[in-house]
Amino acid sequence: MFNSAVKLAKAIKAKAISPVEVAEHFLKNIKEKNPDLNALVWLREQEFLDEAKTAEARVVKDNENLPAFFGVPNAVKDLSETIGQKVTHGSNAAKDKIGRYDTSVVRLMKEAGFLFVGRSNAPEFGTLPVTENSIYGPTRNPFNTAHTPGGSSGGAAAAVASGMLPIAHASDGGGSIRIPASACALVGLKASRGRIPKGPYLSEILHGFSVDGCVSNTVEDTAHFLDSIVHYDPTAWYSLPVPERKFSSWLKEKPKKLRIGFTTKGPISFAPQQVVIDAVSKCASVLSDLGHDVFETNFDWNVSSEQLANDFINVWCTGTAYMDFTDWSEVEALNQNLRKMSMAQSSHDYIKSVNRLQLFSRHVVSNWEKNFDLLLTPTLAMEPPKIGWLYEQGLTDPADFLMRCTEMVPYCGWTNVTGQPAVSLPMSMSVNGLPIGVQLVAPPFREDLLIMTAKQLEEAVFGQGN
Repeated sequence: MFNSAVKLAKAIKAKAISPVEVAEHFLKNIKEKNPDLNALVWLREQEFLDEAKTAEARVVKDNENLPAFFGVPNAVKDLSETIGQKVTHGSNAAKDKIGRYDTSVVRLMKEAGFLFVGRSNAPEFGTLPVTENSIYGPTRNPFNTAHTPGGSSGGAAAAVASGMLPIAHASDGGGSIRIPASACALVGLKASRGRIPKGPYLSEILHGFSVDGCVSNTVEDTAHFLDSIVHYDPTAWYSLPVPERKFSSWLKEKPKKLRIGFTTKGPISFAPQQVVIDAVSKCASVLSDLGHDVFETNFDWNVSSEQLANDFINVWCTGTAYMDFTDWSEVEALNQNLRKMSMAQSSHDYIKSVNRLQLFSRHVVSNWEKNFDLLLTPTLAMEPPKIGWLYEQGLTDPADFLMRCTEMVPYCGWTNVTGQPAVSLPMSMSVNGLPIGVQLVAPPFREDLLIMTAKQLEEAVFGQGN
């Protein structure tokens, strides 16, 4: 029960367990495990317990019409503004910042009934695919503490995988939900561009690359979480209508026979480890046994790896523009250099990069429906590397450093460019006892296909859930 947010919520509503008992259970786990993992970096223990007591009184008085996740613990990723909470963005430059407002996703999570125990660790500004920063230090993988849990939602993933939380808020601008989900044997779904608009002030970040979501233990939890945060924002520049059907309603349906192409070749050429190839092969075999038409596809990315990487970096470096600091002296060297790169490029060259990415997106997305219904790829190109792996070569040029990141994650960022929904699912383990995930990518706006197929895979591989 404690590893499922949906089951916990049902038990609370049924008065089988109280919100206070739930809160005390997870606080005990946090005290036991967080010192070794460094997943949660700011706690509000007394307020959390007080809110649990208030929730308990409400359940006793009237347990009808409670929101979906009433009384379920959660933590906000330390990149999202939250009123009254310490918000560092993983940076010493914001070490004294207190949130002035709730972002839209935080407001919606509160409305869904979540109780926030604190904040989860993230790399500075969410720039990296690992969770290592100078303000709090590295977060460690619960499966092997010498290794990273991935990033940038690594604190969230480590907390859920270790049992410190049943579910956790996450966000994904270049794989940051799916990367740690793969590294920690969790479910991590990035929704379509425009499905979850930013707010209340911004409409989007990086042309909609960044999407809020969660990391969880089950497809069921992820689908219900999506139901709680998907919304239409008429004041945003780009916002999708809310689907007529709830995402969780697709959990009970089996997908029709699908054409599923698989490949281990990403748009940026880095050879995956054999354990990664084996995980994709295993998933392809399971999908075939489930009755789908599964085949290896010679995917034509129609782009130069170098050009795509450069264009992505030209957009990625502008993420520093969202940070409103007057003093950048305490910002880590990488982000200082990315800021300089962003400020040095002309608006003309920037638009050229955006235009090439849009043309790349048109070509890539055209393969769905025409050639296959779903694409299966690795999530990472390697098992989760050791803490400090990114820094071993002493790279100082920001472009070189981000290319080093891409050696680990060549399969994720392109879906943020195209805006397609994608999910990482646990599939196997390496000889070092580290999780290996696989990724399914659907056509734009077809989260329903991902949920149905992911649930089918989950049942085939793990029984009724992992």
